[in-house]
Amino acid sequence: MSRIAIVLLSVLSLAACASQPEARFGADGKPLPQVYKIKSSDEAKIPYRVLDSLNALRSARGVAPVTLSAELTAAAATHSRDMSVQNRAWHFGSDGSSPIDRARRAGYMGQVLGEDISETFETESETLAAWMNVPDTREVLLSPEARQIGIAWLQEPTGKIWWTLLTGS
Repeated sequence: MSRIAIVLLSVLSLAACASQPEARFGADGKPLPQVYKIKSSDEAKIPYRVLDSLNALRSARGVAPVTLSAELTAAAATHSRDMSVQNRAWHFGSDGSSPIDRARRAGYMGQVLGEDISETFETESETLAAWMNVPDTREVLLSPEARQIGIAWLQEPTGKIWWTLLTGS
């Protein structure tokens, strides 16, 4: 054997011996989820990934596409922060505000149609898929009257993400 072949076999043998990270499992025997850490380089891309995915879902159902609204996004960001402070996912702000109140405060002049929220460690794609699996939240996403969305999140140091998506006409 040539020296190159011996070196290559040695490297491959050592690589096979290298320890692989062990999967961690929960009490139910299922793999524990990996923490999805939103990188600062992805922050500007996430709203467009959600928008593109949502519009693909809407197109598949024969529903008109939506666009991003800065005002709905600002209202969504306010609510994501507030849910984190309250440590609970619900549609009311700590001041008793509704999605409509928050959108108006952010300057949104259209009609607010719905709000989807989530408290999770999942990616934006996984969160969108989870919303699509529930009739009430799917209805918000696929409403034929919707023309605009706002999407925002707050990620805590633990990795927990508070997602908020608003739709409006």
